[in-house]
Amino acid sequence: MSTDRRPEDRSAILDSETPTPPELVLPARLAIDDSDSTTDIIDALFLGRFTMGEQPYARSHTVDRVKKGCSLLPPGASVLREARDDNAGSVLAEGEGWTVRVSRWSQGAEVTVTAVTDELAEQRLKQAIDGAEDEPEPEEDQVSMGFWYHSPMRGPRRTSRTISAGAWDEVRENYTARVATAMDELMKVTPDEISGRLLLLHGPPGTGKTSALRTLARSWSDWCQVDCVLDPEHLFNNIGYLMDIAIGADDSDPESGRWRLLLLEDCDELIRGEAKYAAGQALSRLLNLTDGLLGQGRNVLVGVTTNEDLERLHPAVVRPGRCLARIEVGSLSREESVSWLGTDEGVGRDGATLAELYALRKGRSPNAANVPSQQKDGAGLYL
Repeated sequence: MSTDRRPEDRSAILDSETPTPPELVLPARLAIDDSDSTTDIIDALFLGRFTMGEQPYARSHTVDRVKKGCSLLPPGASVLREARDDNAGSVLAEGEGWTVRVSRWSQGAEVTVTAVTDELAEQRLKQAIDGAEDEPEPEEDQVSMGFWYHSPMRGPRRTSRTISAGAWDEVRENYTARVATAMDELMKVTPDEISGRLLLLHGPPGTGKTSALRTLARSWSDWCQVDCVLDPEHLFNNIGYLMDIAIGADDSDPESGRWRLLLLEDCDELIRGEAKYAAGQALSRLLNLTDGLLGQGRNVLVGVTTNEDLERLHPAVVRPGRCLARIEVGSLSREESVSWLGTDEGVGRDGATLAELYALRKGRSPNAANVPSQQKDGAGLYL
């Protein structure tokens, strides 16, 4: 079955000097056969009003984990069609001047609203997803962490997952005494004690910087949501992406007092002292987020890890008052390494990194001399 909707005299419209509405140039055709599912029908019906220009504005949002019992429909919605298939399904509903489609799968859903005005579409979408995101309850040795990335097709996206994270008293021995003492203070920080918005962990690969951040996320879980930005090089070169994260596209409530810590890993080029022009612009935006106008009124902290030496970092990054903490994470001394491992076999006279100690514990040689120089200085041995 197929139906067409097109102007009676297309040539007259196309020859006219009056701008032609897009819905008249583009005919709407709906073709249905036995290969189509009921969900396909709902999708076609939903897109009709947008295609024909009756509701030319559309807004959508993906909810990664929907709270139990949440319909994802705005107030006053009248259901027109509904299709269910095991854990998936689709609902089509409408109100005065707007239409909403809710597509569900497993634990997540996508909500799309079309409307006669942009403001109405935005308003109804916010009503539909308000309070719908359900953060998983972490186990005692786990913590919920968000992950941001920029999709070429759909823009800034955030997903969350539960990751393992040891308690600080369980992993403290993984760090040399100086680092452990500094971490003791950081793990106990409360919102009232925040004096700087930048957290900087620097040191060689494999020394446990990422592990420390996982434990920090667990220690701060009562008052701070930790999100990892998977593409930090893109974040500070894309104003829209940066604004979504800074202003709170994750639907956080700035009035709730809950903080967010954005983690940017391995940002050597971003904060290096001799940063090129493009990186310099990105650095300026990073600093603006921590203590400039962009960060004003937002409970946002930024955590940065780098393999660079402190002397090579940009002076603006390490100036007094900017950093909540600035910790150099290095290798354990020989004495600490032997104590950690329980034997001195394989431990060099200068000690070992945490990654090397784990390799020794598993019976593998951590001899850095066997690693090509381009791998020693770049990726590898991260922990």
